[in-house]
Amino acid sequence: MNRMFLGTVVGLALGFALAFGGLGQMLIVALFGGIGFAVAQVSAGEVDLAGYLQGRRIRR
Repeated sequence: MNRMFLGTVVGLALGFALAFGGLGQMLIVALFGGIGFAVAQVSAGEVDLAGYLQGRRIRR
């Protein structure tokens, strides 16, 4: 799926949420869309979270 198609789908979803629900519902749809996009990027291997998930190591 290319970025233009993805942007169009996201824009349509946000437009429908704004038209039929209002600003609050549109922001909720945008939030969950962003979370879904982030999960998709991690699962596709384009984003590496290993540095954030290991925690801090104390050096002596």
